[in-house]
Amino acid sequence: MNPTSVLFVCLGNICRSPTAEGVFHSLVASQGLAESIHIDSAGTSNWHIGERPDPRAIEAASKRGIDLTNLRGRQAIARDFAQFDYVIAMDHENYSNLSRLATPDQQAKLHLFLEFAEGVSEVEVPDPYFGSAGGFPHVLDLIENASQGLLKHILAKA
Repeated sequence: MNPTSVLFVCLGNICRSPTAEGVFHSLVASQGLAESIHIDSAGTSNWHIGERPDPRAIEAASKRGIDLTNLRGRQAIARDFAQFDYVIAMDHENYSNLSRLATPDQQAKLHLFLEFAEGVSEVEVPDPYFGSAGGFPHVLDLIENASQGLLKHILAKA
């Protein structure tokens, strides 16, 4: 398999995108593909650069055996489109923000994450930041589903 790189992006890089990074990394590792798929996450804002994921995200992921504690927030930049094969936005707002960073020939790298989910009526991964801790398990469910679909997609293209 040719090396593939995936960047997950949300607004602040403390809830959805680090959760996606952790879940996808765990899935890829469980399939013996950790050396073949490079995974990272970022935010379109600069609000949480260098910060750990939200404690509620860390706790929810930990309950499913995913460790997010070593992840740190960073901001997405135009160069990410040159470095990553897939730039995965959690929602339409971040998709639009990312689209402005990409050149016309890089637009095909940009996707909404739930495009890869099966049996889900939602088109965006909701931001659980302003809600209760109960929103984080739902976000994890969506991310786990879409991660399975994304990995299938990557393997089918390999």
